[in-house]
Amino acid sequence: MSTQTETTIEPLDEGVQLLNRLSKEELIAIIIDDAKNWLAHDGLWFQAIEKTHGMEVAIEADRAAWEKFTVIEAKRIMARLGIEPGGGIPALLECLKHRLYARLNLQQAIEVSDSRAVFRMVDCRVQSARKRRGLDDFPCKSVGIVEYSEFARTVDPRIQTRCLSCPPDAHPEEFWCAWEFSLES
Repeated sequence: MSTQTETTIEPLDEGVQLLNRLSKEELIAIIIDDAKNWLAHDGLWFQAIEKTHGMEVAIEADRAAWEKFTVIEAKRIMARLGIEPGGGIPALLECLKHRLYARLNLQQAIEVSDSRAVFRMVDCRVQSARKRRGLDDFPCKSVGIVEYSEFARTVDPRIQTRCLSCPPDAHPEEFWCAWEFSLES
């Protein structure tokens, strides 16, 4: 008989066990691929609603989904990073770097101060794909307003979000959309 106390460790899910055996490079590749899969599902879901009910209904459903998802995403990122609500512009900019979109899109923060920042989507995977196919820009502004406002508000309720440019608005070649975040006192 053993005198040591035996500790029962619940076995990890097989998918998690697999991750423990992979190199950093393999894990990064999986993270990027998972983000692509998520975005593909998002696009297919949208297209299914659009085909059945039209663009206006699909965009309204997309706004409703993003209103909830963006809060969940922000809270999970904050928990993972140990960021408490109320961290201002620095916390928001850090959290934006950890979104699923950040794995796929090229984004930048400019004009950064403790009370304000401009965030631009320099390359958007969805918009770039549409451009390659000769399609018009996807009119994502109304969805983006909900998405970015709720994300920022979750990080810090004092942050106000303003759209500077987003399709269907005209935008320069240097970016697809731009958002201003300001800290209200």
